[in-house]
Amino acid sequence: MIAAVIRWSARNLLLVGFAGVFLTLAGLYAVSRVPLDAIPDLSDVQVIVYTEYPGQAPQVVEDQVTYPLTTAMLSVPKSRVVRGFSFFGVSFVYVIFEDGTDLYWARSRVLEYLNSAARRLPAGVAPSLGPDATGVGWVYQYVVRGAQMSLAELRTTQDWYIRYGLAKAEGVAEVAGVGGFVRQYSVVIDPHRLHSLGIPLSKIRDALRSSNIDVGGRTIELAETEFVVRGRGYIKSLADLEQIVVKSDRGVPVLLRDVARVELAPDERRGITELNGEGEVVTGIVLQRFGENALSVIKNVKQRLAEIAIGAALGLGAAWFVYPIRSTDVLRRRIADAGRTR
Repeated sequence: MIAAVIRWSARNLLLVGFAGVFLTLAGLYAVSRVPLDAIPDLSDVQVIVYTEYPGQAPQVVEDQVTYPLTTAMLSVPKSRVVRGFSFFGVSFVYVIFEDGTDLYWARSRVLEYLNSAARRLPAGVAPSLGPDATGVGWVYQYVVRGAQMSLAELRTTQDWYIRYGLAKAEGVAEVAGVGGFVRQYSVVIDPHRLHSLGIPLSKIRDALRSSNIDVGGRTIELAETEFVVRGRGYIKSLADLEQIVVKSDRGVPVLLRDVARVELAPDERRGITELNGEGEVVTGIVLQRFGENALSVIKNVKQRLAEIAIGAALGLGAAWFVYPIRSTDVLRRRIADAGRTR
């Protein structure tokens, strides 16, 4: 058989040459399209259901959120294991499917059962699905720096500008911000003033909710021109909060600033990030979608970062810049994390 193949090849050198060139080009094309990653993705097909229940103890979260969701997910088709974890104010439910199950089919099935299970949860609690990433989806990390910017300003830039720009990159499932301070309005109530004026704490909460809203109206026509009538009430500064009326006492309004101190304060955080022992920084972590090529995703992220930097230079004055962490550090951390979780 081998001798016959050799004799045929010797008599058809032109065809053998064309076949050799074609196989070489096909091999080079295949090599350029081979997915590249630091470690193989051996994680299970899983869907994460994330639910926030602020201010509640783990036992309350377990009884009112985690348990109803876990029991509802037990009947999801092709689900193999359902695990629930309850923390302070947060619930995680992991639905692990059989090997070979399509991830997006699994997410659609979980979403169907989640719609029916949500009716059993407390009012105001809305569960959501985690990103369509895997346990080894951490492919890129960067640090946001600014010479004259505080950690709160850098975190605001990361959360409201850079994160949304990178989310558009092909193959990116989520961009998580870590470190710095998340800015929020803080209303520090004076209990003695509330008691002396006879104002319950619930009235302060209701006044804050009802005051941060725009009210729609209609259009009116004057001199062949239409004007839009609406009430503008969105809170945009500390002064707007301080001017909220919480009670009217004999025609005299009691403002929020009379019973509380309004200020900008950082949200509670559970950890920090630092770079090379030089101090605390703001960083972003890019997670790739399930089944994507890590090398292509990293290339797309770098391209988007360059576009964002150009836009910042033209529109924002380039007061900040993005510093990518060395790829070896990211790969080393991913391998270490994988060793701890498996």
